[in-house]
Amino acid sequence: MNLQVGAKLIGVGKAVPRSVVTNADLEGLVDTSDEWITTRTGIRQRHVVSEGETATGLAIEAAKDAIGFAALDPAKIDLIIVATSTPDNLYPSTACMVQAAIGAKQAAAFDMEAACTGIIYALAVGQQFIGSGTFKTVLMIGVDVHSRFLNWEDRNTCILFGDGAGAFIMQASQKENENDMLATYLRADGSGGHLLCIPNSGVHYPHVGTTPEKATHRFLQMNGRAVYEFAINAVPDAVKTACARAGIEVKDIDFLVPHQANQRIIKAAAERLGFSPKQIVSNLDQYGNTSAASIPLAMADALMRKQIIPPAVCVLVGFGGGLTWGSAIIRWTAFDQRQITQENQNKEKTIGSTI
Repeated sequence: MNLQVGAKLIGVGKAVPRSVVTNADLEGLVDTSDEWITTRTGIRQRHVVSEGETATGLAIEAAKDAIGFAALDPAKIDLIIVATSTPDNLYPSTACMVQAAIGAKQAAAFDMEAACTGIIYALAVGQQFIGSGTFKTVLMIGVDVHSRFLNWEDRNTCILFGDGAGAFIMQASQKENENDMLATYLRADGSGGHLLCIPNSGVHYPHVGTTPEKATHRFLQMNGRAVYEFAINAVPDAVKTACARAGIEVKDIDFLVPHQANQRIIKAAAERLGFSPKQIVSNLDQYGNTSAASIPLAMADALMRKQIIPPAVCVLVGFGGGLTWGSAIIRWTAFDQRQITQENQNKEKTIGSTI
């Protein structure tokens, strides 16, 4: 399908649970150490949900943050897509719960599942809906709560994951030939599905048997070495292919915003692509692997700390269970409207005080 309408990225937001689990905290749970975790993964801490916190709640908070960034009336949102592997319920969808909570009364809503690549899939789907003219404003959220599906006695997995949510807002361009979505690329290989999986999922389930007393929990399972080998090949493939589709070269990219899985994976893939350390966006040390949330969460932090200053061409690249991988080449031009409003107010106060 030839897209007729360009898509602008106008907002980004994030949300993480209040509770923080440091590497030192994990030393009391499993045979590990802060040094062992940091040197092998780059992770120093992660946020995990407490009782009463949910994937839905995090998704709502991230959505509101993105809406604030864009200074958008929620009633103008036409579609909500939530990418998650760990929803609170089989149904209603997380997207429907977000729709009600933020007041997007006119929006269609659905969930999709592509594990850690989910937000890339959501961006591609959102672009298609905008490009076809079906919708004008799309909210895309990545949220995962893996802490509820980890074996906290398995040091190979429990050290890696954190909980969180991240969101993007995409809107149809009002100008001809204006498009922030330069290219997308999606792939999957189901033959590797067993390498990273959760046999059961959901905060209100899993269950086997007919009564709560007979319930059993199936934890996240991962072949770490195989996933590492997959990822260091998948990331360069996704970046190079998306660049070719966008009609640019890798050297034309300002920033690499990868899925935050493991610092060794990020470093190895970045070196293969020729990115310098200054071009790599990473907040893995603070959040761990937040799955579908990690890319918008990293983007939000990079803009907040002014590592990325618009306009900038960025490649967002994800990889994860399925196996799935994919990328999006974007031109980020949006500024946080809340900061602009605050700066204008400060200027007005300064001018007023000098009169």
